[in-house]
Amino acid sequence: MTESILVALISGGLTLLGVIISNNKHQAVSDTKMEELTREVREHNNFARRVPVVEEQIKVINHRLADLEEYHK
Repeated sequence: MTESILVALISGGLTLLGVIISNNKHQAVSDTKMEELTREVREHNNFARRVPVVEEQIKVINHRLADLEEYHK
């Protein structure tokens, strides 16, 4: 009976070791994906902040063009 208990303990220990190693690799992949997504979200947020500024500048440019067109008629 002690042999079967010893074999079960060794098998359980090796299985646990395999699970831990596999989990560490999976965690590294997940961390890399999370960092990439975070970078993309930051880029998007920066773009989203700049768009209203560009829209306002376009409005100003359009008004200036309209004024110049009126002046040169």
